[in-house]
Amino acid sequence: MSLKRKKVFVAMSGGVDSSVAAALLKRQGYEVRGIFMKNWSENINWDKNGLAFKTTLCPWIEDQEDMRQVCSKLNIPFYTFDFEKEYKEKVVNYFFESYQKGITPNPDVMCNKEIKFKIFLEKSIKLGADFIATGHYARIKTSGKNRYHLLKGKDLNKDQSYFLYTLDQAKLSRILFPIGAYQKHRVRAIAKQLGLTTHDKKDSQGICFIGEINVRNFLKTRIKEKIGKIITSDGKIIGKHNGVVFYTIGQRKGIKIGGGIPYYVVAKDIKSNTLMVAKGNQDSCLYRDKLIASNLSWIVSQPTYPFKCLTKIRYRQSDQAATIYYLKEDQIAVHFELPQRAITPGQSIVFYQGSEVIGGGIIQ
Repeated sequence: MSLKRKKVFVAMSGGVDSSVAAALLKRQGYEVRGIFMKNWSENINWDKNGLAFKTTLCPWIEDQEDMRQVCSKLNIPFYTFDFEKEYKEKVVNYFFESYQKGITPNPDVMCNKEIKFKIFLEKSIKLGADFIATGHYARIKTSGKNRYHLLKGKDLNKDQSYFLYTLDQAKLSRILFPIGAYQKHRVRAIAKQLGLTTHDKKDSQGICFIGEINVRNFLKTRIKEKIGKIITSDGKIIGKHNGVVFYTIGQRKGIKIGGGIPYYVVAKDIKSNTLMVAKGNQDSCLYRDKLIASNLSWIVSQPTYPFKCLTKIRYRQSDQAATIYYLKEDQIAVHFELPQRAITPGQSIVFYQGSEVIGGGIIQ
């Protein structure tokens, strides 16, 4: 089959990145289909008492129309896939269940794993696609014996490889990241040159497909408040909170304890509903030099232990040197060269060798 006949379904989320991804693929000779995924249609707002209510104006409609116009401009077919049921089951439920367990999930990682690179990929292939493509700032390269490697995007300020560590060889063989080698300003310039309406559209923020929300108020739509004690790292009771599930490690805002130097969350006891805080961001209780991770994923193959690598325990963090030790099946220990601030159970730790992602897992 010639390159010109290779069919690509592009996940078009509503912004400039996926718009340009589709444009570049068409320019390269692929047969391109633009696909908008309808994953979340509820528009949740908040009244003055912090209570949630729904309105009928759904923000996804604007994104869908933007993508329709982009596909019309590019002269490519446009379709909508409705994955709202699957998104609620796999991502939204996971989000709430994690907080109820006292951990802080990363819904963007789960969205990529379960929606974009699972059910969207599977449906696209079933409908005849050779590849799927997204507007992620990441790169894929191949080596001998059809090995696929995941690399950081060239634009390190926009690099999204942190969210993609669950991809495996079978999936990478079917995925394209057309803008991974571009800087963001260049992507916007291409969109403007092509006359795409998304060229100056603001980048989306917040939770994947849900957008910017007040997390505490969102959680309160399903989780009841429960008054508990706030104690300091040396055991003094200094206040009350409305439920430890609404807080995350390292959090400063929302604790509502005055007195000059701010307090930071350093621990949560879900059984006793106790919130532990430290005064100031330099308290030793905020820092750890070890963690345990499980739910491991490896891009090419599982490394030989122990091994040294670079890591990130949150998006936007600079690379941190560490040594990885085997504990047992699907569980490792990570020893950092420097203590890390606010290591948060439920978040992802991602492992790098230079610019290459080798894998990752969930912090326990």
